[in-house]
Amino acid sequence: MLERRPGSYARRLAAAVAMCAVAVAALVLIGNSWWQLALAPYWAVVSTQLGFLGHDAGHRQIYTSRHANYVLGVVLANLGVGFSYGWWVDKHNRHHAHPNDEDKDPDVGAGALVFFARQTQASGRVARLFYRYQAWGFFPLLMLEALNLRVASIRYLLADRTRAHMRELLLISVHIAGYLALVFAVLPPGKALAFIAVHQALFGLYLGCSFAPNHKGMPELTPEQEADFLRRQVLTSRNVRGHWLTDYALGGLNYQIEHHLFPSMPRANLRHAQHIVRRFCATNHVSYLETSLIASYAQGLRHLDTVGRG
Repeated sequence: MLERRPGSYARRLAAAVAMCAVAVAALVLIGNSWWQLALAPYWAVVSTQLGFLGHDAGHRQIYTSRHANYVLGVVLANLGVGFSYGWWVDKHNRHHAHPNDEDKDPDVGAGALVFFARQTQASGRVARLFYRYQAWGFFPLLMLEALNLRVASIRYLLADRTRAHMRELLLISVHIAGYLALVFAVLPPGKALAFIAVHQALFGLYLGCSFAPNHKGMPELTPEQEADFLRRQVLTSRNVRGHWLTDYALGGLNYQIEHHLFPSMPRANLRHAQHIVRRFCATNHVSYLETSLIASYAQGLRHLDTVGRG
């Protein structure tokens, strides 16, 4: 199951290219119309699906060659959606090594949201007032996630101006310039800005909603559990129950437990590995959590509410 699936990824990449072509063609054909706002959600889906493929390249799921995965990842992330591939791989690898570790996992550091009671208690009075209602602000905040990721990407690349970083920055610049040129060539300024706002907000929301069910609300580990690779990965992860549509919509991230145990396993094989992993966990008395998509959000929001109230 760890062997690459070139045919599967060839189909996924071809579908992604076709979706991009349809998105651009539809934008041009619809022209100067407020109906473009109805097209913006489709653009958000295309952007997120490109991001999922970039995620797979970052884990070397697509090619056996590290360089080939890197080249594809940079094309998908930097040129395709305007994020830094190098920044994301560095950040995501640290998350995989220590999921839900307050000190080592960059995804649960205190910021716009807090994920641990200690973070709330260490905050100032105004921040604690905001965090008290953070569960209500979770989904609205996700609408800013695409902007947040781009800002973080550019700051990372400018902090250390190596040749690779400058190359990534150039590709992000090409993405932004091409995107703005296309939209403003088709639409007058007011409609163009409205289209961009809806597209980017829904892109951030979709991307955030795809990653949110995976770890939010899962427990902190004891030192003994943290030291055990199996428990460190399984106890902090949550699977989302579903079918082929869930697999597609979440980019395979609904098999989060299997993905964390075998990060380089091709996306198409994760559902097959699930049966083996679930049986192994049951035999070794390791808690294995799988729930519905709605229940995963409910669990995460309850956790944010509890933590935010200190």
